[in-house]
Amino acid sequence: MLDRVLDTIDSRKDQSLALLKDFLRIPSVSTKPENANDVKHCAEWLADQIRQTGLSATVYPTDGHPIVVAKNSHQPGRPTVLMYGHYDVQPPEPLDLWTTPAFEPDVRKDENGFDAVYARGAVDDKGQVWCHVEAIRAFAGNLPVNVTMLIEGEEECGSGHLDAFVEQHADLLKADVCVISDTNQFARGLPAITYGLRGLCYMEVFVTGPDHDLHSGMYGGAVPNPANVLCQLIASLHDTDGRVTIPGFYDDVVPLSQEERDQWKKLPLTEEQFAAGVGIPFGNGEVGFTSIERKWARPTLDVNGLTSGYQGVGAKTVIASKASAKVSMRLVPKQDPAKIRAAFEKHLRDRCPKNVKIEFVGHGLSPGVLTPVESPAVQLAREALEIGFGVKPTIMREGGSIPVVGLIKKVLGIDTLLVGFGLPDDRVHSPNEKFDLDALHKGTRTAALLYAKLASL
Repeated sequence: MLDRVLDTIDSRKDQSLALLKDFLRIPSVSTKPENANDVKHCAEWLADQIRQTGLSATVYPTDGHPIVVAKNSHQPGRPTVLMYGHYDVQPPEPLDLWTTPAFEPDVRKDENGFDAVYARGAVDDKGQVWCHVEAIRAFAGNLPVNVTMLIEGEEECGSGHLDAFVEQHADLLKADVCVISDTNQFARGLPAITYGLRGLCYMEVFVTGPDHDLHSGMYGGAVPNPANVLCQLIASLHDTDGRVTIPGFYDDVVPLSQEERDQWKKLPLTEEQFAAGVGIPFGNGEVGFTSIERKWARPTLDVNGLTSGYQGVGAKTVIASKASAKVSMRLVPKQDPAKIRAAFEKHLRDRCPKNVKIEFVGHGLSPGVLTPVESPAVQLAREALEIGFGVKPTIMREGGSIPVVGLIKKVLGIDTLLVGFGLPDDRVHSPNEKFDLDALHKGTRTAALLYAKLASL
């Protein structure tokens, strides 16, 4: 039967791509209120497509955006696989940097000469969700495992209603293992299982000085300038060796094992290649670690946005009354996000001048996670990837965060297989996001193989 399934996937390449384009045309930007109807339409469109694969699908409303849950007929004695994904996407701005419009999917050669589909959400996460939809379709109602699909519409804006939904519907979502395809291969031609993710502490800082904007000539040098104060505070967060200076920041960080460091040094990525891949002459960061180690297994702190004063064309001599910064801290397993948040706030409060006001707003907390690499499910996933891509996969960590992994472990008590099909140069969250068509096809085959392999759990 599996050969027939794979043959079906091979024969449907054009139809699959055409439907993926329809999926990508829907501007399901979850963070923008003006796109709320688009997000709802996307959930309903996806649920309809899933029904055509033979699964039942329900669109559950929340106080935010809808959640799609789909199931086949669960049979006793078979393993149950929970597949998680998200159908919402990041905002497409800046629009002028897209070669073609973000929601008008375009198939063209990438800079390396490979065919790819370009659109917002192409790889994050619509394209990778689509691999699973097409894989399930190819089984024509004869899936060898019980499958539950959980596909949300708020991942890109913090999954604000997912925790409550999972807790309230734990029985509906009960499974033996979870599968997520929202990560990358290590490189083109080198598929990977991701066994570690960093966590996240995301904060926004507001500094307020005078009660209104002031003329910089009449008041400059005589009053606190919130923009200057904020820059000084941010500058205090790192030392010259690239280490975060917040007291206690590294207390719970587990050192990398020598075995991991040795394995990662063998991966086909030099420091020069890493830097060239993002258009810089060389990288930098915490002294004593490689770029891969910094990305995958060391905690970091980065400013994601700065706002203050006049931003228009030309000059305006003004001391703004307010300044703000968005700061994300990527955390490694064992670090407590709430503890880091408290330490971050204390560090800045202790250094803030007393004639300005400092305030904080949190935008997300999630812990880092590690999946046991010797588990039976990981071994089966390795076999599926090797057949699907024709080469043995590697195992790797990832620098990003997928908070639902920790949620699923906490509420449902199961581990997650992170089997992603994207490429490092897919420009996730950036203009000209893409999904390699070879990865789309091999990812679909791998998803089918994975469901077949997991039947033996």
